[in-house]
Amino acid sequence: MSLVQFGTFPKWCQLRGARMLLGRYLQAVLWSMAVGLPASAAEPVLPGQSLPAVHSATPLNKLVAEALQNNPEIQAARKEREAAQHRVAPAGALDDPMLEAGFINVPTNSLRFDREDMTMKMIGLSQRLPYPGKRGLRQDVATRDAESVGYGYQETVNRVARDIKTAYFDLGLTIEMTKLVEKNKRILEQFLQIAEGRYSAGQGTQADVLKAQTQLSKMTDELIKLARERLTIEAELNRMLGRSANVAAPVPEPPQLREEILNLDSLREIALTRRPQLLALQSIVSRNEKALDLARKDYYPDFDVRLSYGQRDNMPDGTRRSDMVSLTVAINLPVWRDNKLAPRVAESLAMRDQALGMYQAQRNEVDAKLRQQAAAAEQNLKSARLYQTAVLPQARLTVESALAAYRVNRVDFLTLLDSQMTVFNHEISLVTALASYNKALAEIDLLTGKSPD
Repeated sequence: MSLVQFGTFPKWCQLRGARMLLGRYLQAVLWSMAVGLPASAAEPVLPGQSLPAVHSATPLNKLVAEALQNNPEIQAARKEREAAQHRVAPAGALDDPMLEAGFINVPTNSLRFDREDMTMKMIGLSQRLPYPGKRGLRQDVATRDAESVGYGYQETVNRVARDIKTAYFDLGLTIEMTKLVEKNKRILEQFLQIAEGRYSAGQGTQADVLKAQTQLSKMTDELIKLARERLTIEAELNRMLGRSANVAAPVPEPPQLREEILNLDSLREIALTRRPQLLALQSIVSRNEKALDLARKDYYPDFDVRLSYGQRDNMPDGTRRSDMVSLTVAINLPVWRDNKLAPRVAESLAMRDQALGMYQAQRNEVDAKLRQQAAAAEQNLKSARLYQTAVLPQARLTVESALAAYRVNRVDFLTLLDSQMTVFNHEISLVTALASYNKALAEIDLLTGKSPD
């Protein structure tokens, strides 16, 4: 029965009935908030009314494992790592040998092979041998390249895991905020009915009704915004999971407070030894040092070894000619040092110094971000504890006090409404602090190189 229908009763019955219903409803709501039940638990299910559908929540670790298998960016990085590993062995291999065959010293006047002693059919094999140490340096350069690509793959995995965690917590926050707004909207709807009943009985003011209607409209607008944000986050989460657009997005678990001990010095040491991005830069520094050594090795010549066999025909009178074997060694002369070799050495030196600078800059950035995220995690943790243990209980007691005072006409309707809105704002702040704390931990996991595997 709607509270507005009490207008058909005598005036004294209207006031008494409205206050009794208001007291019973608010007691049920306050009890449900005190024990932590959802707002719908304070309302009965009418006959013929179906219960809302309940979707099972998906644990975060399952989504991260799914992304490791299906995320296209991770798959591409994995293939890049495989390609880099396959480049190591060829880098240290010898060049292909050269096989040659032909005729040597054939006289042009007769084009016969038995006229001249030096005429022969020749087959030869040549092989270039780099100066000792060059092959090893080339393989070292390729090995360091493969290491940096491998660390880059792990960094991609960690970054995608961080992004999934962030979207997961954002989606959980949006869902919890939607539940809180819907719960508060139902309470405001009851407040509106009470205000309308009192106004129709001449015991309330029109301002009470307008205030309740305004707050109710704000809640409706907030639900529209949250619905749009949820669709956006779900689409982004599906993209990172490698799911198609027509697949339903996962339902996250409610935000929880998983406290972790954060020691900044320990986190910094862990980041320096495990962060794949820093390890990749260290590999690049080592790679450029090997490239510098290789460029300096180019001042030494390479060797071309050639072995050939020449077959000679017998003389016209039948005298046999012996075959011939030739062995030659050729070297290149690195005479163009100023305009060819010296610039290469200078280039390798500059690349090494650049890598050192990038490593130091990234190290400083990791240190700064660790400080920021550790401070954010600590602040959100303290805020969540404060809301759970002090702010919210006090705000709910304020609503109870306002309710008791309203029963004896010591406070007006707006005071009761403002007290309820204060509880609502504190509940939003609590779930926001929980989500922000978990997101800060996810960022710290990325900065310290914690693998989702």
